[in-house]
Amino acid sequence: MTKIISTPNCGNSPKMQFIKEFNIAFAKGDVPFIIESIADNIVWDIISSKKIEGKENFVKALNKMKSIQTTELKLEQILSHGKQAAANGIITLESGKKYAFSDFYLFKSAKGAQIQSLTSYVIEV
Repeated sequence: MTKIISTPNCGNSPKMQFIKEFNIAFAKGDVPFIIESIADNIVWDIISSKKIEGKENFVKALNKMKSIQTTELKLEQILSHGKQAAANGIITLESGKKYAFSDFYLFKSAKGAQIQSLTSYVIEV
């Protein structure tokens, strides 16, 4: 079971709440939720690692990552403005490895909940 620690107050911001739920789904391997949340032409740029383009390739990458078990997700900040949002925190894997991450999201529209692009910075801590 994945322990979730979330310090940001997403209160009256639906987009911030969505980003929180998206990160939790990612940590728990909730592929159906993630697939529903991304645009067909999604671009995921994992800085210094790889760039994944298109929903089909995104799903393939998710399925490869499903075998990696997360024991803890700590969300430290979530920000949103218009079509943009960001989140950062630390994720701990079953192996004991910890990774700090910052994700930057661009949505299809300011009111929409479909992610058009995602830029991720990840470092082992």
